[in-house]
Amino acid sequence: MSQFIFETAPKIVCEQGAAGKLGELARQLGVTNMFVVTDKFLHESGMLKGALDSLQAAGIQVAVFSDVLADPPEVSVLAAVEQARTAGVDGVTGFGGGSSMDTAKLVALLVKSPQPLPEIYGVGLARGPRLPLVQVPTTAGTGSEVTAISILTTPSNEKKGVVSSFLYPDVALLDSLLTLGLPPRITAMTGVDAMVHAIESYTSRHKKNPLSDSLALRALTMLYNNIRTVIRDGKDADAREAMLLGSLFAGMAFANAPVAAVHALAYPLGGHYHLPHGLTNALVLVPVLEFNREAAAPLYAELARAILPGRSFASDLEATDAFISAIRALVAEMPFEQNLKSAGVPESDLEMLAKDAMNVQRLLVNNPRDVGYDDALAIYRAVY
Repeated sequence: MSQFIFETAPKIVCEQGAAGKLGELARQLGVTNMFVVTDKFLHESGMLKGALDSLQAAGIQVAVFSDVLADPPEVSVLAAVEQARTAGVDGVTGFGGGSSMDTAKLVALLVKSPQPLPEIYGVGLARGPRLPLVQVPTTAGTGSEVTAISILTTPSNEKKGVVSSFLYPDVALLDSLLTLGLPPRITAMTGVDAMVHAIESYTSRHKKNPLSDSLALRALTMLYNNIRTVIRDGKDADAREAMLLGSLFAGMAFANAPVAAVHALAYPLGGHYHLPHGLTNALVLVPVLEFNREAAAPLYAELARAILPGRSFASDLEATDAFISAIRALVAEMPFEQNLKSAGVPESDLEMLAKDAMNVQRLLVNNPRDVGYDDALAIYRAVY
């Protein structure tokens, strides 16, 4: 067996109603003044009430930053850092989707260890330590609650990542009751996003290992078997919990065996047009699977046998084709845009997008098959 290193959050709490235990968890971490990072909708909707009440009941001071923006721009993150410093906080909670949790990671880091953002983009460049950090996801998709990466949008509309073990939280708190109100479109986008994490982790050319494989397989099975249910009945708490756990397992997997071409081609779409990350992944997913068909056949065949139990296949290629067909059918059922044109992407921008995708080499190198400019352009055209 090849040598590997596996990292994840040291504590995971999964329980319906667990948001009401945030105060207790914060006290265990020695926090006396918690900085809660969220977005305006969640704050104004009252979804934070249980978590905030638990902090106050534990005698912990609270400051809330509710100006998180989608695909968080640098200026938004720096504004959160400044507010946290002014408030004198000694702990951070990310409450929301990937944008809130990614912002919270950098607030916890930069308040404790100030560093210029442009100098820490990349892998292993950030210095610690950081403030205690708790992550509370309200969507089942990003897996950001157990990853060591924070994705930001630069002033030039590039999506760049800070990757560092210092960004793993102390606690990931999963409460499926927080996801019951997600509308079908967001449920679909975030659910497919989590499926992409599992698929790309399982087929990653680098750092793939037995633990990440086991988590990715379990994640994809849970997500595939439950996503239609939660779109049809968003109040099914058990199916919601299965989605949340599937997202967590996929996050644990790709934090250690990184994602590849789907994400690399999705990033320019998010950076230029501010499309939701789950949607951009979903749009390019099937064309990338088709592009990888032969190179990834043995691994796609294993994924086929996981999500299509009971079916027999004459060869790995036959199983691979069944897998791609199953994913294609699922994506086609989802209540979101099905092509770049309907998502508002100008056809004249496809060459620019392909060029930008070539800049995401840190992810492209993980793809089962090498991706060049012409390949990227063909994939964008296929989904236009």
